Amino acid sequence: MATGRLAVIEQAPASAGACCAACAASAPAPAPLVGRRPSIGRDLDRRVTAGGLLVAIGFVAAAIVAAVVGAVGGRTVWLPLHLALAGGAGTAVAAVLPFFTAALAVAVPASPRARMVSIALVAVGAAVVSAAVAGGQMLLGAIGGTLYLVGIGGVALVAFRPLRGALGPRRRPVELAYASALAQVATSVAIATAFLAGWMPVVERWSTLKAAHGWLNVVGFVSLVIVATLVHLAPTVEGGRIVRRRSSTIALAGIAVGVPLIAAGYAVDMDVLARLGAAMALVGAVAVPVHALAVARDRGGWTNELAWHRFTSGSLRAASGWFVAAIAVAAGRVIWFGADPAGWSIGLVAVPLAVGWVLQVLIGSWSHLLPAIGPGDQPAHAVQRRTLGRLAGPRLLALNGGVAALWFGGVLEIPVASTLGAACIGAALLSAVALAARAARPTRRY
Repeated sequence: MATGRLAVIEQAPASAGACCAACAASAPAPAPLVGRRPSIGRDLDRRVTAGGLLVAIGFVAAAIVAAVVGAVGGRTVWLPLHLALAGGAGTAVAAVLPFFTAALAVAVPASPRARMVSIALVAVGAAVVSAAVAGGQMLLGAIGGTLYLVGIGGVALVAFRPLRGALGPRRRPVELAYASALAQVATSVAIATAFLAGWMPVVERWSTLKAAHGWLNVVGFVSLVIVATLVHLAPTVEGGRIVRRRSSTIALAGIAVGVPLIAAGYAVDMDVLARLGAAMALVGAVAVPVHALAVARDRGGWTNELAWHRFTSGSLRAASGWFVAAIAVAAGRVIWFGADPAGWSIGLVAVPLAVGWVLQVLIGSWSHLLPAIGPGDQPAHAVQRRTLGRLAGPRLLALNGGVAALWFGGVLEIPVASTLGAACIGAALLSAVALAARAARPTRRY
């Protein structure tokens, strides 16, 4: 429990009874009183969200296997990257984004069946694309991309339609950022699907459009959703207040506007547009760790389950540093090269961006959310928190030290450092997946 400032939703209704959107949604609803609006049941919504997170964890496990097999067989990083980003991160977004939008606005969540369908379409689409393209089956990959695209449309529907009946205050900047991210991934997936289907206007310009696809997908979609989510999740994890900060506004605006400008610059071959977008995206990225530091200064003091708190907050803080480092390199190349395809190199930023940023936030987020929305009662959730907090310090050190060693070892061509870094990352990711699987198992009452 926190002994300092309590974590509360700004202007949250009294019936919320919890410190954050996730906790408010997981708290038991009070008995209805005369003249009071009926309470909002979220049991099924929590289960659907937890199930989607478990599927995302499965994609991360598959990405680890693909990375090991690829390293042994000398294959490219395409498959593990797409399993981790399109599969793991995409499925996690499909699971938690509608949950957060409804909980933050105190709205009745969408139909659980519609939620499950949207998550399933994203997950199946990502799996089909990954397997088909890795096997050289481009047409099958186009079918998978279409499924993914339909799933993203479903996510948008179940995320925003319930907000028309919201009972609480709306958080427009976060909602607009989520909407922008979904629009960017829809554009990105449509480009890639057209390429896999063999549509010549896209095939002929793929070297340029590939860069636009990468920026829209990795930064405009996954990263923007993460940044928007950290606006309310980071204070919750730290035990502070959810308040509007200038740093979060700059971060959301810079990424939401800058990345589409970069993509447009590549699409129309206009250097000035790409450079302007890169500068805006870089400013937005710099604001992310600034926001993390501001939230950390406002944190509460925890008196129990310290390892779990240290791991969840440490993961989010460290990830924000890797994000700005990766975007500094990626945006700097666009500023230097302009709209030239040479300005985009996923291999150069894959380690800090995919592992240090996306996967680390994903691990920190599921470590926080599973005990809040996962199976079991409060005593069982306490057991889950202790499980997910095991070896917090060594795991954080292994993951972040591994990212540094693998990234710099690869850039400076130091094989020993690269091998050591890959081993540390693999151990950290495997332990995170194993502990999450253990925490998700039915737990007896204590």
